[in-house]
Amino acid sequence: MAAHADAFRDLFENRCQFRHFQNYVTGLMVLSNKSMANIARCVLDSADKTHLSRFFAEAPWFQERVNDRRISYLLEHTTSWRHSPDASALLLDDTLCEHVGSLFEHVDRHYNHAEDTYPLAHNPVTSHDVSGPVRFPVDLRRYRRYEELTNWEGFVKKHFPDREIPPKKKERNRFHKEVDPVLLQDPEFRALHAQFQTKIALGMELIEKAGERGLPFGVVLMDGWYLAEELVKGVERRGKDWVSILKRNRNIETNSFVLKDEAGNPIRLEGPHIKVEELVPLIPHNAYQAVKVGEKTSWCFPLALRIPGLGNVRIVLSFEKAELTGTYVVLVTNQVDWGARQIIAMSLQRWPVETFYQDGKGHLGLDEYRMRGAEAIGKHWCLVFVAYSFLHLDCLRTSPVKGQNLPVKTIGEACRQQGQALIQALILFAHELLKQGHKAEDVFARLFAKQGVVVAT
Repeated sequence: MAAHADAFRDLFENRCQFRHFQNYVTGLMVLSNKSMANIARCVLDSADKTHLSRFFAEAPWFQERVNDRRISYLLEHTTSWRHSPDASALLLDDTLCEHVGSLFEHVDRHYNHAEDTYPLAHNPVTSHDVSGPVRFPVDLRRYRRYEELTNWEGFVKKHFPDREIPPKKKERNRFHKEVDPVLLQDPEFRALHAQFQTKIALGMELIEKAGERGLPFGVVLMDGWYLAEELVKGVERRGKDWVSILKRNRNIETNSFVLKDEAGNPIRLEGPHIKVEELVPLIPHNAYQAVKVGEKTSWCFPLALRIPGLGNVRIVLSFEKAELTGTYVVLVTNQVDWGARQIIAMSLQRWPVETFYQDGKGHLGLDEYRMRGAEAIGKHWCLVFVAYSFLHLDCLRTSPVKGQNLPVKTIGEACRQQGQALIQALILFAHELLKQGHKAEDVFARLFAKQGVVVAT
């Protein structure tokens, strides 16, 4: 990893800053406890944790420059492995970095749809590059809820001291409509209001930034949360295609397609619109076809139609079971000429963002930071991206193989190999000291000086 790190040397003011960069990235890769105190304790001849803390809070290095260098370095070193731009994708998604306690700057309660809870967390929105075996995070934007960003409750108490803020969502939304026009007359609140960005706006910003970076991709992949008119129109203006999950409560224009029953007769649909979940039971079983992508077979029904705000699209309704029971997913794309197999194959490229979140949290400490300031937390995330990128380069084959779509090893395996390499280097270092005539107890004391180990005499 030292060779990769050298490409970042000029971004730091001095040798000490660069050493902190190397030590922190290495600690993220190999240590189970990724706190600054433990990383400092595990580095031979290093200063205490306060120096590493100042590296995040005070040292004049800029995460934007580090991230720019990381992207250009990755693009330069993965050219041979990448597939064509048409077969490459930019992914949008977000995750929760949960915490206990409210002392972290910008921490707030965000909705966890998987568990239907509202944990205290930060909520970064991320973009990712996927092209064959090449996959890495690109950029990150921190999402801040409107009420947290604007200190909405504080301003309500200021202007409406006798009013109680409703705790339930529907009542709270009605209360917003009542009080917000008054709050917006306050210049301080209005300035904070102007800073708010939705996840859709952050997603559009990430797509724009990917274009500025020259990332060679032809398709944007996203979850149904990001399937908004302004985002998809922005994608199309840039000459890109898109594929998304379609929520089951989305409306479809009934006059834009003809649905037939098992006998081939048109099914009459009432109203100008029908929800996806209402359409599914009307589709006859013989309309589904088995579609195999890789080792997995799904039973699919494709249909070209119109969706308000999205225009002409093609959807693919996909069941896991031939009996058409259990869960199903609906995919949607602006490419109305694509077949079900191509749409499913492209949508499956979203999986690397899930593995990044798993690896980022399970192996690299994406959500294990202890620094409280927003800028320091952003630098931590930046260095997690660096650690992941170095490991990913190690996960690619020595030379590209035609048709190879996966890395040759996992991020977890790469982390373990880095740990083994460090242990080997430590053993060789101790061996060299012994060869030079140092006493064994002195070598032992030096190696474990910060671990609280007592050397027997």
